[in-house]
Amino acid sequence: MDKRQAIGSWLSGPRETAEQMGVDFGYPGKQLGLPRQGPGSIARSGRRFGALAIDWLACQLIAYGLVTGRDWNAAGNWTLALFVALSILTVGTVGFTPGKRIVGLRVVSQDGGRLGIGRVVLRTVLIALVIPALVWDRDGRGLHDRLARAVQVRI
Repeated sequence: MDKRQAIGSWLSGPRETAEQMGVDFGYPGKQLGLPRQGPGSIARSGRRFGALAIDWLACQLIAYGLVTGRDWNAAGNWTLALFVALSILTVGTVGFTPGKRIVGLRVVSQDGGRLGIGRVVLRTVLIALVIPALVWDRDGRGLHDRLARAVQVRI
């Protein structure tokens, strides 16, 4: 590596520099034994954010229209409470929220089975805290999924 490459390597980041040096990181989900594409592959961030937006909007509309009597100021906390309840109930029973179903995602255990209710509750509480969901590993899984030993896959 010449000086120009060494000095400019910070522009592309450490991962690209390592890949240029021959390190093979593989594709997202390879470490977990998941396929590269298609059903069962790791869900990409666009679909996950889309599902989150659909679920949040649905909970906000329910909070606004049914719970708070059409008061936007009071809907905020109710939206979060409804989101937590929706996530625990739906992911704990069928493996996906309505938003995840619409965009074609499912939450499964790392070993491919269903998540137990304790892991679903842990995962949902960590999502509600926001920060754990914004910290990702190289497979694109958030900290909330890693700690709950869960994977969001395409269906």
